[in-house]
Amino acid sequence: MIYCLLFWEFAKVGLFCVGGGYASMPLIEASVVDTYHWLTLSEFVDIFTISQMTPGPIIINCATYIGYTATGGSTLGSLLATAAVCLPAIVIMTLICRFFLLFRNNRYMAGALSWMKPAAIGLIAAAAMLLMNKHNFIDWRSVVIAVGAFAASYFLNVGTIRLILAAGLAGLLLF
Repeated sequence: MIYCLLFWEFAKVGLFCVGGGYASMPLIEASVVDTYHWLTLSEFVDIFTISQMTPGPIIINCATYIGYTATGGSTLGSLLATAAVCLPAIVIMTLICRFFLLFRNNRYMAGALSWMKPAAIGLIAAAAMLLMNKHNFIDWRSVVIAVGAFAASYFLNVGTIRLILAAGLAGLLLF
């Protein structure tokens, strides 16, 4: 039964979530943590963090890890969650590509796309708020690492890989 629910939940995320992995985070968290209790909030945040660091799209990595964890280490769970989150996009993009030339000047299509932008920004903001909770910032040292990483990224344009390595080293030294 968990396999069907897992497929259904990630297919919904794949279908309704516009804006990428960060925008999908609140929807995934609501189902896997709050509704079905497959993961704790701490486990979910850990999986989402690992999904950001591994190569590939965050949403696909997250679906793979959650599918594996929620089904007790089943490869089938990973495959189903990953396929479910990808399937709606594949079907929709196939249809859009097929009919794009027919609708490219349609004002209703332009209107539908224009409302998706603020919705995506709101979902990304919700993901950022979810990451800024008391479980992620254990004490002043973790806040210093987060603020330092933000400052290095924003003001000094330090690359992501260097930030991850530096934050890991700082965590090792401070904790």
